[in-house]
Amino acid sequence: MSDARWVDRTAYPFESRYFAVPAGRLHYVDEGTGSPIVMLHGNPTWSFLYRDLIQRFRAKYRCIAVDHLGFGLSDKPREWRYLPQDHAKNLATLIDELGLKDITLVLQDWGGPIGLNYAVAQPDKIARLVLMNTWAWPVDRDFHFIAFSGLMGGPVGRWLIRRYNAFARLLLPLAFADRRKLGASAHRHYLCPLSRPEDRQGCLVFPRQILASTPWLSQLWQSMPRLQGKPALLVWGMKDIAFRDKELKRWEQAFPDAQTVRLGSVGHFVPEEAPDELAAALGRFLAATESA
Repeated sequence: MSDARWVDRTAYPFESRYFAVPAGRLHYVDEGTGSPIVMLHGNPTWSFLYRDLIQRFRAKYRCIAVDHLGFGLSDKPREWRYLPQDHAKNLATLIDELGLKDITLVLQDWGGPIGLNYAVAQPDKIARLVLMNTWAWPVDRDFHFIAFSGLMGGPVGRWLIRRYNAFARLLLPLAFADRRKLGASAHRHYLCPLSRPEDRQGCLVFPRQILASTPWLSQLWQSMPRLQGKPALLVWGMKDIAFRDKELKRWEQAFPDAQTVRLGSVGHFVPEEAPDELAAALGRFLAATESA
């Protein structure tokens, strides 16, 4: 996996590191020194999503970006469950192994609940939160999510993902407000890790878990008060077809002192569509919270 020839090392010029968990090897990058910034992706992306942030911030911070099992350069075991709580256990094991503290969590899509699961369990190790187009509460009564989970997590959706790599091939570009922002090279880096049908199990499990993980999400949301007082930055693509203004407002209610950056012409994948705006917002946030 570490010498995958499809990886453009000019765009992703990082040393590949691996950490063994019971089901396989987690791939991650660990660049720079200083306070750690831990970046977590969702479906169907991987640490490549954060390549721009890593290059911009590694001169001052320790930038760590993890590939969940089943994604990117991590192993793709056939018999593993790929449930979000299992991804969260892998993350916690890695963070503890690296001995991280004073952590800034940068979370997007499924990276949100997976990373926040660690945060509520270890709040003393979390310095600040950066949330982009994500959620961490039950959505089993919201038709918007019921319809998507039922379609893409049901037999037809799972077949389309398994047979045609539909999540990475079709849904990923549809989630961009401006599809010109997803160049052919970048898109290839999301297609190649899932090029074989047998490698797509992680990708096809996540849609169903939007509803099936309701008990886990409920417990997670009930634990969110443990993070009260943590500095939070919300950077939101306002043209996201998945997470809307409605979800952003719920985060603003949960973190009333959060800084919010609304990106009016950006969709779901903020680090791809608006890397400059994201880096500027993160830089200001880090400087302000460190001085405070």
